[in-house]
Amino acid sequence: MIGTPKTNTLQTSVISGVVHEGLSVTLRDGRKGRLAIVDEDGQIVEAGPAVAREAWNVTVSAYKNFMIGLGHIRIYSSPTGRSMPSGSVASTS
Repeated sequence: MIGTPKTNTLQTSVISGVVHEGLSVTLRDGRKGRLAIVDEDGQIVEAGPAVAREAWNVTVSAYKNFMIGLGHIRIYSSPTGRSMPSGSVASTS
């Protein structure tokens, strides 16, 4: 993806990112929102600041790896003690 990615496409939420703060969510009516991991059955399995922080860290790691030419475009995050998909690259930063 070359150029500026399209943003402001959500109907009810605004996601913002600040380098020294990470990701945050605000609903269009001004209330704070939270990021969540939702399984294929629609159940929330994890939510809150830790999800936002992990999403931010994975995004930054992918970008950094791309910029320094490591060729690792896909970054995986997994729970402590869990194995990652075969051939995956873990973020160490």
